[in-house]
Parts: sequence; C-alpha cells; structure tokens
Amino acid sequence: MLNRRSFLVSAAAAPVAFAAATPALAMTPEIYAPDGIALKGYDTVAYFKQETHVKGSAAYKISWKGAEWHFASAENLADFTANPEAFAPQYGGWCAFAVAHGATAKTDADAWTLHDGKLYLNFNKSVRAKWRKDIPGFVAKADANWPAVLNG
Repeated sequence: MLNRRSFLVSAAAAPVAFAAATPALAMTPEIYAPDGIALKGYDTVAYFKQETHVKGSAAYKISWKGAEWHFASAENLADFTANPEAFAPQYGGWCAFAVAHGATAKTDADAWTLHDGKLYLNFNKSVRAKWRKDIPGFVAKADANWPAVLNG
C-alpha cells in the first residue's frame, strides 16, 4: 500500500494516470486548512474575479465548515458570505487529481483551474498539467470519490 509521500512522488513523476491511489487517512477534515486557515490564507473569490491567486488578510475573515477563510477585500468577503458554495474550491481544497484517484493531498495556491464555473486546486503545477489532460474525466472520478475519500 502506498503512503501519502509515495503517492505525491508518484504524482509528480508519473507520466500517465495512476493505476492505484492511496486511500485518505481516516478522519481527514473536509476542508484542507493548514493551521486552521483554508487555502493557506489565499482569497478564494479572487480566483473568480481576478483570475489569479491573491493572498487574503485576517482583517477580512469568516469561519466556514470548520476553517477560517481570508479575503483580500470586504467586497470579496461579502461575496463569499452570500454564497460560499459558489466560491469554495471543489473537494474542500484538497488536490482534485488526488481525490480522483481515491486519495487526499495538500494543494498549492498557484496550481489552480477554473472549469465550468468551479475552482479546482492541485498539489503542484506538474500535477495540474496531468489534471488538465482530462478535466471532465477526472471530475467524474473525483465526484464519485467525494466525500467518501475523507473516511479512508
């Protein structure tokens, strides 16, 4: 059985999709939030409005689904507060490629994709390149795995 480190090394090195993926650890939180802060403090609304990753500020924050979310402006905070599901990343901000393969993995704020009005994050840009080769196929697989992948 692969552990998370092996999975991540494989994800970065493998030229093709995985034949097997590492199950997530039991009790994995729904939202990827190192130190309790979702998206490592990046503003999830900015991906949609500015089409880039923008660091948020603790001055504009909200608690949602057990994590603290930071925003770059009061306007972005208000937008998120009005409709968090519209702006929150898919799969709780866990690596979408990993979820498609039955695992969870941390994400990089700069390895993101907007597809059909939804935000997807990946472990790094190399994994994102693999993700982008078949986004609809990987979304279907990840949707089938979510949220059960959190239960290990």
